[in-house]
Amino acid sequence: MVHERARRDYDARLNLDDTLYDSAALVKAASGADALLICPSDKMTPELVDQLPASLKIIACFTAGYDHVNVEAIKARGLTLTNAPDRLTEATADITFLLLLGAARRAGEGEALMRRQGGWSGWHTLFMAGTDVSGKRLGIVGMGRIGRAVAKRARAFNMTVHYHNRTRLSPDQEAGAVFHPTLESLLPVSDFLSLNCPLTAETKGVLDARRIALLPDGAIVVNTARGDVVDDAALIAALKSGKLAAAGLDVYTGEPAKISPEYPKLPNTFLLPHLGSATLETRTGMGMNALDNLDAFFAGRTPPNLVV
Repeated sequence: MVHERARRDYDARLNLDDTLYDSAALVKAASGADALLICPSDKMTPELVDQLPASLKIIACFTAGYDHVNVEAIKARGLTLTNAPDRLTEATADITFLLLLGAARRAGEGEALMRRQGGWSGWHTLFMAGTDVSGKRLGIVGMGRIGRAVAKRARAFNMTVHYHNRTRLSPDQEAGAVFHPTLESLLPVSDFLSLNCPLTAETKGVLDARRIALLPDGAIVVNTARGDVVDDAALIAALKSGKLAAAGLDVYTGEPAKISPEYPKLPNTFLLPHLGSATLETRTGMGMNALDNLDAFFAGRTPPNLVV
């Protein structure tokens, strides 16, 4: 649907086989273009932005996140930048809860047992015993669209929701969640910690060794935000020591090719390959959202998801 619409409304050059362009290939592909629709693998460094053709007017991100784009370089070129945040909330919240449940109930270990070790020998009292989710305390870092959708799912599990956000939500958006003005206040009451914040200078490495130490012993960490909000060495050490019972991860520093090799070795990690928005319905909606931004821009209107 997205391809058909792009072809119908634009002179579109489509990357139908999902080739990963390096900088030179991307600059070549953009030659003479008025707009670029980019994915997270397209790293808009200052050097690359400087080489983009003079014809270019707008860059539309396929995703909600735009940490792969140097916004200052975009501003300096006088380009418009948009993102597509409206369609991925529910799918990403679903994945967050999949990770939370999978980590708590040792689903990765159970899957490996069934697939690679030929089944199990029998039942005993502590066989594959994990951690209850129902009735526990969930701390959410970042209470935007996705954080609020995660909180909604948590209430169905009778979890008590606590959150830290740059600003406190209105009472109707809080829906009973407990606000914490600092992470240091949130962490000690988080049996489960869900990272749902954007990657910024302030949130890079925000979950470090000092803050992990503030979590309850046996806590479980889930990350569907960005890999760089976590200090990998600190998280891995806590998983090895038993300070943390488990982690559920969908995003990683250095993904996809340079993630820490320690994570797959740990039995108490439940790992997914950045599947947060990976449903056909959601990805189609994201593409349509990006095209909505282009349509508005070229019609002389403010794009609905303007970044700069």
